[in-house]
Amino acid sequence: MIHITDLSWSRINHPSEILELDQKLNVVILDFDDNKSRIQLGLKQLSAHPWEQLSEGLKEGDKVKGKVVVIADYGAFVEIEEGVEGLIHVSEMSWSTHLRSAQDFVSVGDEVDAIILTLDRESRKMSLGIKQISPDPWTDITSKYPIGSKHSGLVRNFTNFGVFIELEEGIDGLVYISDLSWTKKVKHPTEILALGEKIDVIVLELDVEGRKLSLGHKQTTDNPWDKYEKEFALDSSHTTSITEIVDKGATIQFNDDIVAFVPSRHLEKEDGSKLKKGEEALFKIIEFSKEFKRVVASHTITFREQEIKNVKRAAKKVADSNADKATLGDLDALANLKEQMDSDN
Repeated sequence: MIHITDLSWSRINHPSEILELDQKLNVVILDFDDNKSRIQLGLKQLSAHPWEQLSEGLKEGDKVKGKVVVIADYGAFVEIEEGVEGLIHVSEMSWSTHLRSAQDFVSVGDEVDAIILTLDRESRKMSLGIKQISPDPWTDITSKYPIGSKHSGLVRNFTNFGVFIELEEGIDGLVYISDLSWTKKVKHPTEILALGEKIDVIVLELDVEGRKLSLGHKQTTDNPWDKYEKEFALDSSHTTSITEIVDKGATIQFNDDIVAFVPSRHLEKEDGSKLKKGEEALFKIIEFSKEFKRVVASHTITFREQEIKNVKRAAKKVADSNADKATLGDLDALANLKEQMDSDN
């Protein structure tokens, strides 16, 4: 019996690839089992091991050509000479830091060019790389992707804190969640992006030694909150409807980006009742934070302020009048002013 592994120094899938029925062969006896009446034979042993015939001039850094003979999840074996193979690990197939399967780069039977990375003649092992055939894209990274430059890239991978964007093969950058949108509070990037989607980004930071790019997506457009800061300035008034009744108050929506919170005590109407969902009313902005994207509004203050103004006018009228000329209405105004001051305290 000649085991398939003893037929050839090269990998074969079936004996018929190199032998025919009735073919006469010279063989080497490898083992003899008298008890089982079996003899183990070898054919490849008639010739020297290919590694022993490997050119002495072949060294690390040399470029070689070979055929892909086996593919595994971690890489591919390439035969550069009959019986001499080298492993291309998947990490040496692309400059990209996102490891993929070897099948994404090569197929069995492919002829490939590679660089010898390590060569150990004693253990008969060789590691190869195909990404080294092309220049490292990080070599001129500062000129291609300077800080502030705008580019388009593909969404490659999601994390809980952001999304990796591939600008080109081997060049990836991270967009943090906080740099995805000016207006939306994003909890996970999948809320607004999909794998393979193409988006515009701005280079925010560049770490050449660490091979890291920090990118921003929201920075490709103007910050709308700069405009909203003026449009919804403190004490500005706006008419809209109650969107939802929530815990401790309600929400109102002025546009697609601005959703304001109305505390419960600021929902009170002039007749003492409270605004309900869908009810339209006038609101005044009592808090605006561009940094925290927080807007607080009040309906109650829109008529309370007028009441206070009326009280103040009545108080001034009383103060300007002689005590003996004070009218009953003026005295009522003073009483109302005292009541208002007491309630404010």
